Amino acid sequence: MDLGIKDKVAFVTASSKGLGKAVALQLSMEGAKIVICSRSRENLVKTRNEIIEQTGGIVKDLTVDVTQKQQIIKAVDQIIQEFGAIDILVCNAGGPPAGMFEDFTPDDYRDAVELNLMSTITLCYEVIPFMKKQQWGRIINFTSVSVKQPIDNLILSNTSRTGVIGFTKSLSNQVAKHNITVNAVCPGYTKTERVESLARSFEDSGKGTIKDFYKKVESTIPMGRIGTPEEFASAVAFLASERASYITGITLQIDGGFVKGLF
Repeated sequence: MDLGIKDKVAFVTASSKGLGKAVALQLSMEGAKIVICSRSRENLVKTRNEIIEQTGGIVKDLTVDVTQKQQIIKAVDQIIQEFGAIDILVCNAGGPPAGMFEDFTPDDYRDAVELNLMSTITLCYEVIPFMKKQQWGRIINFTSVSVKQPIDNLILSNTSRTGVIGFTKSLSNQVAKHNITVNAVCPGYTKTERVESLARSFEDSGKGTIKDFYKKVESTIPMGRIGTPEEFASAVAFLASERASYITGITLQIDGGFVKGLF
């Protein structure tokens, strides 16, 4: 299927590794021009070179901390100056630390909100004016299955990411008339550095070994396995495509059946 995004400009944040990197690679494979960003210059250069080597596409890298408003503004200005548009915005920011209620203070919640919710809001405010001018846009916001089914030791993520869902649905209704779709994706357990970190945290807490962590997780997934970044990226690429033109305001689980609820 031709997704209709060849030569579209895609800005994928927090994309030097993990799910962000997988999405940037997939969109490049579909012919989009890619802008990746991260706080790590070293990881960015490595990822840019890897994507170019695999796809032969156009990939630009920017060092950006998405919790810093001025850095986002500067990045968007640079992209517009170079490419003249931002057609696809993928808002990703990683996840806050794992832990239980007693492990954190109210300041930790504020940091989590800045990381997950406010970064998404700021990115949308900066990019949507350009999407309105061209009367076309795709916005995909990363959250987690924890917005549907809270995960015990991810209280910061359970809290901060849920706000992204409310923002996504509200925004989708307000920009639909401009042919801009806004959707959220909820990755379940996927083989990334983030999940490996959770496995180490599980072991450090004395609950069992890293092997025990994966065995426990896989037992909760009807498919019986952890997902791959490529599977996640394929779903995001579809939402970013011309083919998904009548899909907006949804919260899509990509989790192998992990979430047990109806909604």
